[in-house]
Amino acid sequence: MSPRGVFVVLEGLDGSGKSTQAERLVAHLRGQRYEVQAVEEPGGTPEGEAIRELLLRKDLTPLAELFLYEASRNQLVRRVIRPALERGEIVVCQRYDYSTVAYQGYGRGLPLELIERVNEAATEGVRPDVVLFLDVPAEEGLARLRKGRRPDRIEDEGLRFLRRVERGYHELRRRRPEMVRIDGTRSPEAIFREIRGVVERVLKRENE
Repeated sequence: MSPRGVFVVLEGLDGSGKSTQAERLVAHLRGQRYEVQAVEEPGGTPEGEAIRELLLRKDLTPLAELFLYEASRNQLVRRVIRPALERGEIVVCQRYDYSTVAYQGYGRGLPLELIERVNEAATEGVRPDVVLFLDVPAEEGLARLRKGRRPDRIEDEGLRFLRRVERGYHELRRRRPEMVRIDGTRSPEAIFREIRGVVERVLKRENE
C-alpha cells in the first residue's frame, strides 16, 4: 500500500517494553494490509544472529562490543532494511544506532565522536522516519527485567550503568527531532494507542 518505504525504530532501555510494542505495531500494520519487515538488533541475518551469540559472552572489551554491534547493523542494513524500503515496505526495527550511542557511548564511556563515525559507516545513510523512544526510569526497567528471567550480560551491569544509558537517550532526544518520547510507565494498551497514532501520522505524511 505504501508508495515508498517507511522506517520505524523502537528505542529505550532494556525493560522498557520495546518487544511487546513492536509486536503489536507489526500486527496492526499487517492487519491494515501493509507489507512489513520486523527486525531487531543485533540479529536479523545469519551473520547477525551469530554476532548476537558472541555478544552474550562476558569477556568482550567495550571496543570489541562496539564493532560487533556495527558489523551486525551493516549486514542488516544491506541485506534486509534497505531492500525492504526500496520495495516500498514498512520496516519496524527494535534498536538502531541510537542504542549504540546510549549504551556504548554513555554507558560504556567510549568516545562519542568515534561512535558517531562508525554508526555513519554502518548505516550507510539509511535513517529512520520516526524513532519511538519508550521512556522508563532506569530503576523501573531493571525491576521489570529481574521479574521472571535471568538478566543478560548488559543487564548485569546494574543500576548505575542503566542510569548512564538513560541519560544518553535523553541527550540524544534533545538533538534528534525524529525521536518521539513515549511514556513507557503506562499500561501497554495506553502506550500502543499513542504509538499507533504517531505511526499513522508518519504514514500519512510520507504518502502525501
